[in-house]
Amino acid sequence: MLDTEFIDALASKAPTPGGGGASAYVGALASALASMVGNLTVGKKKYADVEERVQSELLELEATRLRLLELVQADADAFAPLAAAYGMTRGTDEEAAAQKAALQAALVDACEVPLEIMRQCVQVVESCVFLAKHGSVMAVSDAGAGAVLAKAALLAASLNVRINIGSMDDAARAAAYRDEMDDLIAAGSALADDVYDDVVRRLG
Repeated sequence: MLDTEFIDALASKAPTPGGGGASAYVGALASALASMVGNLTVGKKKYADVEERVQSELLELEATRLRLLELVQADADAFAPLAAAYGMTRGTDEEAAAQKAALQAALVDACEVPLEIMRQCVQVVESCVFLAKHGSVMAVSDAGAGAVLAKAALLAASLNVRINIGSMDDAARAAAYRDEMDDLIAAGSALADDVYDDVVRRLG
């Protein structure tokens, strides 16, 4: 049942998958865990009043999980032109200009992908907020674990944004990326911490 292909690739000396891909993968795990809570909730008379909302959360979590798994590959795809740009020769002025242009172009996707990972992880946290409060009490610890994993993925993905905006010449674009990154961290972390604290309190 345990598929270690991704883990083995991550542990190898290959540059991809790396931190971004791992972040997306952990986010997908968090989404799957939250889905388990929802699936343990639906169909139970005790939770009939929230059945429709839980079903909606399950649909959203499935879409988020699939998107995050796509982003594992998207992160690797974004890294390839970035690595190629860094490896270009800069012996002449023309070569240096070409290298700079290629690098600046590659940095855009290298920021866009981890930002999208962060957005998806915040959505997972938001689902965990609802499921921790209204899902099956038998799985409340799993809702808390999902929130914690999603926060970890959120913060991990932000490191890829940080390292790449530092090399951007477009100050306005870099500032916009940084602002969104900071907003996502603030929102997602606060919600995840609230879920964790609530679950700890309820578990005693």
